[in-house]
Amino acid sequence: MPLPFLTADRAFDTVDDVALPHDDRDRWRRPYRPGPWRVGTAALLLLLASFVLFAAVIIAATATLASAGTVFGIALAVVAAALRLLRMGVWVSARGLRQVAFFTTRTTPWEQVGAVRTGQQPVRWLGLPRTVQGQALVLARRGRGAETRPPLLTSHNADFLGRDQLAFDRAADSVEVWAAEYGRGGAA
Repeated sequence: MPLPFLTADRAFDTVDDVALPHDDRDRWRRPYRPGPWRVGTAALLLLLASFVLFAAVIIAATATLASAGTVFGIALAVVAAALRLLRMGVWVSARGLRQVAFFTTRTTPWEQVGAVRTGQQPVRWLGLPRTVQGQALVLARRGRGAETRPPLLTSHNADFLGRDQLAFDRAADSVEVWAAEYGRGGAA
């Protein structure tokens, strides 16, 4: 008796990520999957947090509760950092476009979005100071001069480094479609 829902017989990645008719377009959603560098780093941070939590239990059993509480607080900070790392990226909804960084979150309503376009430019490799030639998805806001804002997505950030170039193209196209649908007086 074959159980197709438990096997890898079905091709999951053949269907494009199309919103289902019952999906709520007012919910914030990431139009792409988190990349291997981001997920791997978060997994290592969570592994480190588990060791620190284990150390907090040992310290609580053998030493003072104040020192165990300090180590427990450090473990909670590492867990929070891992969760924030997974949350980073570009999010879209019917209300606007949101860019979530590690410490900041910028939300731009669709009425302020002038254009979202992809272009070749030097991009930062994994967010480090080293730059390489790559593609970037850039947001141009209406009524603003040539302000220097970081790109929304790059082909060498933690979500797309190590993945096929098509992954970046699909994500950039998806954000551009949201901008075209809602940015120019679409159904908001």
